[in-house]
Amino acid sequence: MFHKIIHELKEHLPFTIFGACTGIVFMIFFRKVPANISYTIFYVLHPMHVVLSALVTTSMYGLYKCGMIKGKCNLWGLLIIGYAGSIGIATLSDSLIPYLGEMLLAMPHRHAHIGFIEKWWLINPLAVMGIAIAYFRPSTKFPHAGHILVSTWASLFHILMAKGSNFNLLSYIAIFFFLFIAVWLPCCISDIVFPLLFVKDKQVSTYEHKH
Repeated sequence: MFHKIIHELKEHLPFTIFGACTGIVFMIFFRKVPANISYTIFYVLHPMHVVLSALVTTSMYGLYKCGMIKGKCNLWGLLIIGYAGSIGIATLSDSLIPYLGEMLLAMPHRHAHIGFIEKWWLINPLAVMGIAIAYFRPSTKFPHAGHILVSTWASLFHILMAKGSNFNLLSYIAIFFFLFIAVWLPCCISDIVFPLLFVKDKQVSTYEHKH
């Protein structure tokens, strides 16, 4: 399991760097967008991230644990793993790590913006929807790629909400670093590491042997 986790982190390194680069490009174009517009865009991207994260996390757990065979999968297990993995990690990725960056860069309008509390009526049902989609149509590859990009952009607009004056070169470098960290570790943990912690090594080997 440990070797698989390290392998997956290495595999996702290039795409995460690409995602962070797209974030910097977006930042150049949207750096003068008012904070209220950034707030609105954040609450479009963050819910999308939650849905994709719930879909991938639940799919990974269900496919490795029971092959997503109806009647063989524990629905409560799918619900708990899918919800905790999506809400917990998406909050860390989109809100808490960017907020840490905002504090370190002393941005004037920094705020955590915890989605599942601030807009509980939107974020929590969408997490359940992602779990439901995974139950009926489990998928990991395309949703995971989309998850990384959407998470990068959500993290970026969280930072843009907090900005004050124009960014200098050092700010761009620091934000690239925080975008990379905010996506690489949390998203890989959410989609791969977290669900597999609840799967036995034998079940992982059995699933991979069949596929």
